[in-house]
Amino acid sequence: MTQISTLPRVRRAVLPTAAAALLAFGMAAPAAADEAERTKATYNYKGQSGISIKMNGEEGVSGTKLFDLNLAEGGKLRTYCIDLETPIPLDMGSVPYVEGDWADYPGEGEFVAQSGKVLSVLQQGFPKTDLAGLRTAAGQPRLTEAEAIAGTQAAIWHFSNGSEFTGLDGTRDRNIEPRIRAVYDHLVDNAEDLTEPEPALKIDPGTAEGTAGEIVGEFTVTTDAEALELVESADNPEGVSLVYVETGELVETVTDGDVLGFAVPEDAEPGTAGFTLTGTSTVFAGRLFQGDGTKTQTLITADDGEATVTASVSASWGAVDGPEPEPEPEPTPDPEPTPEPTPDTEEPGGKPTPTDEPEDTKPAPGKDDEPTLPVTGGALAGLVAAGIATLGAGGAALYLSRKRKAAADASEV
Repeated sequence: MTQISTLPRVRRAVLPTAAAALLAFGMAAPAAADEAERTKATYNYKGQSGISIKMNGEEGVSGTKLFDLNLAEGGKLRTYCIDLETPIPLDMGSVPYVEGDWADYPGEGEFVAQSGKVLSVLQQGFPKTDLAGLRTAAGQPRLTEAEAIAGTQAAIWHFSNGSEFTGLDGTRDRNIEPRIRAVYDHLVDNAEDLTEPEPALKIDPGTAEGTAGEIVGEFTVTTDAEALELVESADNPEGVSLVYVETGELVETVTDGDVLGFAVPEDAEPGTAGFTLTGTSTVFAGRLFQGDGTKTQTLITADDGEATVTASVSASWGAVDGPEPEPEPEPTPDPEPTPEPTPDTEEPGGKPTPTDEPEDTKPAPGKDDEPTLPVTGGALAGLVAAGIATLGAGGAALYLSRKRKAAADASEV
């Protein structure tokens, strides 16, 4: 997204987000949350000078000044120094500056820890408070602008660098120092721990992602600009519309609190879209500028002004996800074949003999299972003799039976 930075406006606990608007005359950030392109400015050694003062009892004095920063896009900002320990180079013709964040303060001192009180000093000091108001607040009716600048700068250095105002160089009117000290004491004693303000224009978030067939993004607009100009990107795909998220209706005007998004057709190819808002708003004191590639004092804006503010966002989407394919079934492995049982072998007597039993091993005889032994040798001869004897006895008996019958028949005759 592209963003344009504003100066701080009202109290806020943290720095503006990446989607915060920045000054229209600078600080544009790329469209997809890339590193921001900061506001460019130059210092040409011009401004409104104050009284030179001593800090921390040092022998030398430090000059005070409202520095004029010339913005690259036109316009001028008045700024104070918040880095007492770092000088501005005087041999460059002009010193390049770039807008920065409080959290990235590069100078020497305690600015990040005391930034809220520095902001409070800016709000109560000169020129945010005009000379008449500061005379009354400090109780110094003869206070001059040069003295007001010196007292305000001294109070800033007290919180940005932990320094104490200790006087002047001794060549000044003795009445000047009390007036400067009165301003310094007033600002230091009444400093509050303020927090950085909301930007004049912010769109949050700066980018969004989604899917075709839905509203992509919920971009919330925060602004105090009375009117905003809406420009949709020329590269937005045909059929993609900017709508109010709550109603789905096409956007016509944009005001504070609107929530916008891109209605993307279901058949849209993957793509991106964006829009930019621009308006005029009041910007406030407290924005940092640091050396752009050059070691120099860090400066902070001292007063308010009107500025054009701009913020841009982008959205991207992918194609509609189709139905998930059915997973292919995993092949079922063939069952392993069951081995065929090995048939038992039989002995001549019909008894099975396990194949895995040793040949010379005989099962122990049981009561109901007597072993059948082969008939061999002398046992066979005895059986033959017994059979002959039996046949002989039977023949003799048959002979005697027939002889008796013949004898009986003869006697009857």
